[in-house]
Amino acid sequence: MAHRYIFIVFISLSIIQALSDNQNSMAQQFLSGHNRLRAGLGLPPLQWSGSLANYASWWANQRIGDCKMIHSNSNYGENIFWGEGQGWRPEDAVTAWASEKRYYNYGSNSCQINQDCSHYTQIVWRHSSWLGCARVVCNNGNTFITCNYDPHGNVMGQKPF
Repeated sequence: MAHRYIFIVFISLSIIQALSDNQNSMAQQFLSGHNRLRAGLGLPPLQWSGSLANYASWWANQRIGDCKMIHSNSNYGENIFWGEGQGWRPEDAVTAWASEKRYYNYGSNSCQINQDCSHYTQIVWRHSSWLGCARVVCNNGNTFITCNYDPHGNVMGQKPF
């Protein structure tokens, strides 16, 4: 009888380890995309925050029923992403946000007219140090991804770097 309990505990620990490995892999995927962009500008790398990741997960799960592009309105910086279908990866969201770089004019510290570059500027905000993200597949089969940054960026009148 004792062997059965040991086997069950071993399987449970293996499942927990697999989930933990998946979370660490997901965190690394988010970090590597962000930090590659930051390194290109000579900015310090972001560090992963479990509390921000928990917040991002909480918000992503609030959107699981409708997958709507709605911000959480916290005091964190926040980028959100929606993709049709389930195959969207962390680097896909980061790439989409980073693509806004082409709309940002550093000299005037502004975006081109009728364009958004705030996701890009949040990623490269020099004072942001911490990152936490989450990804969910919504009930409709589409993907919602959110990343939170602390301290938040996009402060009016300040350049990101």
